[in-house]
Amino acid sequence: MIFSTTLFVFLFLPLFLPAYYLLPFRARSLWILLGSWLFYAWWRLDFLFLIIAATVWTYLLGAVVAANRASRPGRARAALALGVVLNLGILAYFKYFNFGVDTLNTLLEAAGVGPLTAWAVILPIGISFYVFQATSYLIDVSRGDAPAAASYVELAAYISLFPQLIAGPILRYKDLADQFRSRRHDFGKFSEGAYRFMVGFCRKVLVADTVATIADAAFALQQPGFVGAWLGALAYTVQLYFDFTGYSDMAIGLGLMMGFRFMENFRYPYISQSITEFWRRWHISLSSWLRDYLYIPLGGNRRGSRRTYVNIALVMLLGGLWHGAAWTFVAWGAWHGAILIIERLLGVGATAHASAARRVVATARTMALVIVGWVVFRAPDFESAVVLYRGMVGAHGWGPVGQLGWQLSSVALLTLALSFVIIYIEPFVPDLRRRLVRLSQHSQPQRLSRLRVMSAEATERLLWPATRVLLFALFLLAIVKLQAEAFSPFLYFQF
Repeated sequence: MIFSTTLFVFLFLPLFLPAYYLLPFRARSLWILLGSWLFYAWWRLDFLFLIIAATVWTYLLGAVVAANRASRPGRARAALALGVVLNLGILAYFKYFNFGVDTLNTLLEAAGVGPLTAWAVILPIGISFYVFQATSYLIDVSRGDAPAAASYVELAAYISLFPQLIAGPILRYKDLADQFRSRRHDFGKFSEGAYRFMVGFCRKVLVADTVATIADAAFALQQPGFVGAWLGALAYTVQLYFDFTGYSDMAIGLGLMMGFRFMENFRYPYISQSITEFWRRWHISLSSWLRDYLYIPLGGNRRGSRRTYVNIALVMLLGGLWHGAAWTFVAWGAWHGAILIIERLLGVGATAHASAARRVVATARTMALVIVGWVVFRAPDFESAVVLYRGMVGAHGWGPVGQLGWQLSSVALLTLALSFVIIYIEPFVPDLRRRLVRLSQHSQPQRLSRLRVMSAEATERLLWPATRVLLFALFLLAIVKLQAEAFSPFLYFQF
């Protein structure tokens, strides 16, 4: 089951939420757990048992870690190691077994040896996310950063929490432990959550799914021209962003409806002025997880420049491999790791005090590097990536789109153009509203003309309610569009 379906919007959610609010607080974690298990089992019942098993050993070993952390640290470390090995072991088997066999067979064939025959392993959706959450729970308990879960139900509800079970954000138990035991439920929080959910739904259905047709058509061309190649690369850049931020918005919104406040997963990454800044804004829950549980334990930047560069390269390679079992993802991680190292060598830093022109150039340069990386991230193999790269430099011609033209709709092209307007206007909207609120609440009219105050008050009273009406209209349009088109899963489901 996924969020952008009528099954979820008109059946699951209307049944889940009223029962959730009718139950006493002490029973809500169990209801969350049962709802989350049903949500996941709708895809495949057998893989639900994998989550249950991982939660059982994580809960039992976490209790051993917590009980022995101070008195018997050796036993605590052994329990932690066993838990980490079990969790990462299932991730390695289900996600990388096929990749390992294929890679080994390639090497064997190069050596003149016949390939191995092995079974095919199906990848459970969301495994990369819930394994990281279970692993971080054990590590945080061992560090004393989080208490052990009060019950199996509480830990299982955290690991299986359906709003973010499939594609994040990657939550940490230490950030949610207090919320499981006490959280506020009110109309303001619920309405904020509904607003975020509708925003995410529209981002996914109206933008990501619409521009996906351009990306799919361009990446399927055998010899894309300059225009077609860049259209495809730009379309995928937009598709991935609106698809993933759409999911994150919906997850955060659903959490708010249930009284939880999750971390933000994106902060306008495409306005970044360096790749270093980009990784502070893109998929924040993953980048901070890799920093806290891999980069810092490896030594971070505390062991000299050479070790720092090795740590950065290793973390980005593993981060690329986390996204998918293919060498293209490793190459994407290596690309970003190399740029991060170069920026560190050159001392690339913040440009907040630079001129507007320099900031624009820095943003454009960063976007170009990001787009180049997204090509190999999207391509099914290196040959396909090279084909598109050649098109982007004009190797297949500089003329019109050619064979791509008949596959493009005016709606898709207009959506692609408007999406970039949204990307570069959206970061300024929160600040604009804060300024209007300050003006409308200004208590010293001698410092401010009464006309400006009245104008701000009118804008606050009329503009923002109007945006909600517009959002609801767009949400209804997205529902209609969803009914008219084929099923479209979120891109990060495959990771």
